[in-house]
Amino acid sequence: MTAETDHDLSREPVAAHEPSPRSGSIALVLLVATGLVAVAIGLMTLGRAQAQPYILGILAVLAMIGLFNLFAFAAGIIRFVDRNLDDPVMGRIADHAFDGLAVTDPRGHVVYSNAAYLTLTGASGPQDVRPVERVFIGNPDVSEAVFRLLKAAREGKRQQEEVRISGQDGSQGRWLRMRVRPLGTGKREAKYAVWSIADITRDRERQEDVFQELQHAIEYLDHAPCGFFSVNPAGELAYVNATLANWLDHDLAEIGSGGLKLADIVSGDGASLLSSIVAVPGEVKTEVFDIDLRMRTGKTMPVRLYHKLAFGADGAPGPSRTLVISRARDERSDPDRAAEVRFMRFFDHTPMAIATVDRGGNVVRANARYAKLGQALGLDSASKSIFRAVSSRDRHLLIAAINQAAENQADIAPVEVALEGTKERWGQFFVTPVDGGENDAEAAIVHMLETTERRALENQINQSQKMETVGQLAGGIAHDFNNVLSAIMMANDFLLNAHKPTDPSFQDIMQIKQNATRAATLVRQLLAFSRRQTLRPQVLDLGDALSDLTMLLRRLIGEKVKLDLIHGRDLWPVKVDVSQFEQVIVNLAVNARDAMPDGGKLIIRTANVATEDAGKLAYKGMPAADYVRIEVADTGTGIPADIRDKIFEPFFSTKEVGKGTGLGLSTVYGIVKQTGGFIYVDSEPGQGTSFHIFLPRHHAEPEVQVEQPAAVTHGAAKDAALAAEAKPRADLTGQGTILLVEDEEGLRALNARGLRSRGYTVVEAENGVEAMEVLAEQSGGIDLVVSDVVMPEMDGPSLLKAMREKNPDIKFIFVSGYAEDAFEKSLPEGQQFDFLPKPFTLSQLVAAVKETMAKQG
Repeated sequence: MTAETDHDLSREPVAAHEPSPRSGSIALVLLVATGLVAVAIGLMTLGRAQAQPYILGILAVLAMIGLFNLFAFAAGIIRFVDRNLDDPVMGRIADHAFDGLAVTDPRGHVVYSNAAYLTLTGASGPQDVRPVERVFIGNPDVSEAVFRLLKAAREGKRQQEEVRISGQDGSQGRWLRMRVRPLGTGKREAKYAVWSIADITRDRERQEDVFQELQHAIEYLDHAPCGFFSVNPAGELAYVNATLANWLDHDLAEIGSGGLKLADIVSGDGASLLSSIVAVPGEVKTEVFDIDLRMRTGKTMPVRLYHKLAFGADGAPGPSRTLVISRARDERSDPDRAAEVRFMRFFDHTPMAIATVDRGGNVVRANARYAKLGQALGLDSASKSIFRAVSSRDRHLLIAAINQAAENQADIAPVEVALEGTKERWGQFFVTPVDGGENDAEAAIVHMLETTERRALENQINQSQKMETVGQLAGGIAHDFNNVLSAIMMANDFLLNAHKPTDPSFQDIMQIKQNATRAATLVRQLLAFSRRQTLRPQVLDLGDALSDLTMLLRRLIGEKVKLDLIHGRDLWPVKVDVSQFEQVIVNLAVNARDAMPDGGKLIIRTANVATEDAGKLAYKGMPAADYVRIEVADTGTGIPADIRDKIFEPFFSTKEVGKGTGLGLSTVYGIVKQTGGFIYVDSEPGQGTSFHIFLPRHHAEPEVQVEQPAAVTHGAAKDAALAAEAKPRADLTGQGTILLVEDEEGLRALNARGLRSRGYTVVEAENGVEAMEVLAEQSGGIDLVVSDVVMPEMDGPSLLKAMREKNPDIKFIFVSGYAEDAFEKSLPEGQQFDFLPKPFTLSQLVAAVKETMAKQG
């Protein structure tokens, strides 16, 4: 270690190009030590007494010198310096660096600068050195950059700026890169800033030259007589030259901003051809395609593409390089080229997938539709076998057909098979042999037409026909059963009136009544399925109707299932039969309960669906209109996909024998359809089931005060009968003459007996012709006609018309096992009558008679 004085660097900057001399020498130390030893030896020769004053004097001088140096070191006047800092190699690296270097203290004064800094700042010598801000702050082009550098220097941060210094007297300017950083990480060193200035003018000039060359290349490419585009792996157009953009009538700026995809400029399925190139890791492939490009106006132009695509080591495709040659002029100039263009356009735009295959089923050539089919089926692009497009269970059929073609057999029958993929899809394959002569690579031509939609439509038609046939059968059976049940229930009422509750046979009679009632319920379900039941529609608020059902539903589903009602706001009114709508909700709730044996959640949600929203729904067969939607969802076991399409069929049930009739959902379906609505189901095994019911919105019509037509008064008799049954103690006796017309003799006799027991005079007729004769012979007149609808010779509607011609005020009640809708169209307009559906009890019959006689006329 050596000691040297610390100069005030802020007052007198030290330039590294004038290195200071060393402040100490080993020879001087040795010389001083030798002198002190010589003086000590000389004093020893004088004697102890004579030498003592001299020794004390010398020690005093040395002590003074040591004490002075100690105080000077403590005050910083003298400091010890590491010899490594005086290393000439380290010093010359900074002194002769190409970049200008300068160090400033906390006050901004330059304490060090190298020769390059003096040159770049225009300083004549070390005494003329200036900090960066004093050199450039007056230049408006760089003042903002210098300000940011100064701010970074004060905060002890790094900062870099590139600025252009304008030349003087019209000379060319310079580009400078200025940097600043702290001197070190220590607290004292961080206050010093190291400035670096580099002249980067030549680098900038080279960059501008490269940019100009690139600009020229782009201009050449843009105005070339052929098109060019590049597509990234996502299918987006990364670049299109001006020629191609002009051909397609697109804005070049729009394409550069990522506004177009390959599918936007390629007509038909041509884009699938470009993305169907088999990937080979690490290779570059060039394929030639003849396709049509689509202009912005929608027109097409034939082109030939030279499509170059590079694959990475992992087989992933990179951006493409595609050359486009227009073939539009070929159609006018060269007939052979024109024929080729027409064939390729026909080949790629046909709705059938076409491919030529070898004996092993490997695709040799294919059109765009086949490439699109492979992508839709999720086939690997490396797969070239046509058999991979076919489901494994049907693959042998296509293999056999191609083998026949390879043997040059003609008239090969078409093969319809299931296609590979997650969704159920079907295709029909037409295989023909290739008469290629020496070309053994192609064994057969395969045309494939997808038949998924056709099969779905056929299944839908078959299902509709089957449901219609079953519905007709159910309606006919229901009519016959209603006649039988009416006789049973009427006779049962007579037995109940003749036996007291204490009679031993009374319980058996009650058992007959209960089973007859159950049978009548099943018949009503059949009529609901066949959509031939009698509905009493009325304007209804579904929110209120569901709220009224809440208590009943909670009892039905039990404590394990939580019921959650979510009502939509401001629900539109609908026109439905209240009792039938309640039956729909009850049936769905019971099914949901059975699907959640361990408990769960039943959600009933209502909402309005506007016309525009209905049009966006993916439900088939439902036209766009205003609907009120009722969703009944559960968290149960769900419905398997293989039986989802069968749940609305009558008598189809997944429950054990004796635990379900299979009519619950078919009844729901019939009621919803007869109301004019639609019902759909969404379900996944283990994910629960949701039924979506759409009922048409009811639009109120202005009321007109006229005589009520039959459709309005049809419900009077039934409502009165139901009210009478609810109050068995009401007086149902009456007076008057009733003409009873019924072709079933046993049922007619029972009905006549019941009416006579209540005080009425009953005249019987077997059919309409006989009824007209009785009417003519009856001198006292007929007060009421109770007639069946379906009868031989003259049916009920014809009888009504004939009797009203003779007596316009005659009162009428129709009874039938069919719904009144089945014959309403055959009635004259404006006719007034009541309707009582079979089967009915004695009390219901007499209540309807009494109510009709009191209200009509």
